[in-house]
Amino acid sequence: MSLLASGIKRTLLIGAVLALLVLLVYRAYVFLVTPPSQNQSYRILEVEEGASFKTVIRLLEEEGLITNRYFFLLLGKLSGAERQIKPGEYAFHTAMRPKEILDILIAGKSLEYQVSIPEGYNVRQIAQVLSEEHLTNPEAFLRLANDPKVAQSFGFDGPSLEGYLYPDTYYFPKRIKPEEVIKRMVSEFQGLWDEELRSKAESIGMTQREVVTMASIIEKETGSDAERRLISAVFHNRLKKKMRLQSDPTVVYAVDDFHGLITHRDLLVPTPYNTYQFDGLPPGPISNPGRESLLAAADPAPVDFLYFVSRNDGSHYFSKNLRDHSKAVTRYQKRRHHRVKARA
Repeated sequence: MSLLASGIKRTLLIGAVLALLVLLVYRAYVFLVTPPSQNQSYRILEVEEGASFKTVIRLLEEEGLITNRYFFLLLGKLSGAERQIKPGEYAFHTAMRPKEILDILIAGKSLEYQVSIPEGYNVRQIAQVLSEEHLTNPEAFLRLANDPKVAQSFGFDGPSLEGYLYPDTYYFPKRIKPEEVIKRMVSEFQGLWDEELRSKAESIGMTQREVVTMASIIEKETGSDAERRLISAVFHNRLKKKMRLQSDPTVVYAVDDFHGLITHRDLLVPTPYNTYQFDGLPPGPISNPGRESLLAAADPAPVDFLYFVSRNDGSHYFSKNLRDHSKAVTRYQKRRHHRVKARA
């Protein structure tokens, strides 16, 4: 073969290679700037813990979110992103470009779900809500919430985080770690325990734990903002007079499988939370109170009530002495047998 022919062949080969490279670069560019569709058809994609980058690419391709798995793999390798993908549940749509999808996976911008924790729920009830919403492991949540070392790590003096998991509406991704849920809820409580609450607590000589414990009882006794400070006054007045609180919710807290009807037998069970059997506040909170109950606990109304009884319409009748209270019990509770209503 002549030198001329050999040179022509080499030139053609180089030209073919260059043309192929240009074509690949062009196709890669088109891949990067062109979404699979101009229509936003949404897809929910779940990336499991420990899933490989190739597995994620396969899922994206199956859902029609990328048009070429090899270019997406190359994009991940060149950007170093293949080892930065975070597990979670993601919301994508078919009008997204590959780089947008990759950025979301790297940032871990998981789909979040709204969950509302009502005021007055205890840790067991909160765990149940989280379980029903399939957000986190309820058993692991309870273990952490009831671990004294976890409570101490947040600076709380007590055997658990009962009382310090602030009730509110939250947004959590699925499979969120229980420690992250706890951290978020405790952080909300800490943010609300502000100078106003601290100063009110100090002015009446109560510790944070005592205020939270009192507030947790108030939260269970009434859902009326107008009554919270009155309920608080009753309990504060009884404590000053060395009278037992005799609050039904504190008894219920220690009753397993409570079915909505407190009995005389329940009142005789000598648990530390039974304020019919023991003096003073129970050893800790019985629920997780909201801010209004916390403020009421630290700032009782200036009244001398010692008793209250339900009117069966969401409100209560307050009395200053046992005689008036007994009349109120007869008036409002005479048909409700099997339940002890007196706060005597």
